Amino acid sequence: MATKKVKIYTTDYCVYCRAAKDFFVKNKIPFEEINVGEDEEALNEMVTISGQMGVPVIVIDNEVIIGFNEPKIRKLLGLK
Repeated sequence: MATKKVKIYTTDYCVYCRAAKDFFVKNKIPFEEINVGEDEEALNEMVTISGQMGVPVIVIDNEVIIGFNEPKIRKLLGLK
């Protein structure tokens, strides 16, 4: 099975961002983290794709997930 591309937009102080990252690490899912608290261009990109300012915003391939929605993430990654 091909590995899906996972990108997560985060801030340092976001509890749900940490939960999402811990989930990916625990399930051995490689991901790219983009800290929008430190990168205004990345913040603008996140707002463009998600339509909002809240984090985390998780992108799995081309599917945008707002917040840490574990059931949806599991489904998109094919995890039980």
